[in-house]
Amino acid sequence: MATSQVVYEGELRTIATHIFSNSSIITDAPLDNHGKAEAFSPTDLVATALASCMLTVMGIKARDMHYNLNGTKATVTKIMASDPRRIAEVRITLQLAQPADVKTQKIIENTGRTCPVAKSLHPDLIQNITFNWPA
Repeated sequence: MATSQVVYEGELRTIATHIFSNSSIITDAPLDNHGKAEAFSPTDLVATALASCMLTVMGIKARDMHYNLNGTKATVTKIMASDPRRIAEVRITLQLAQPADVKTQKIIENTGRTCPVAKSLHPDLIQNITFNWPA
């Protein structure tokens, strides 16, 4: 079964629909690549998918460990390169909402850093990940 269907709407916009849930995401080209930047660009989605994947697998591990990950936020910054145009670096700063002991912190951080998206990205793409834990 297909995962999604993507339709080009014109004016550098696509609509991607998730087959199972029928939810949709609009993409637009970024300002620096002939677009209007009225929605996520495809490369924005890649960078954002890394943070989302990290939080998802961290949430699974946290639940198993009886640690509350709720309220944790990730701020994502995508750095583009040219020749060829590509994502050169993704910077993610995670602000954990709940304190944790050092062992839990290490397990949660390792889980996030080894999520499926992180392991699927090209090794030349720099993944600069920062975890900020409350005292």
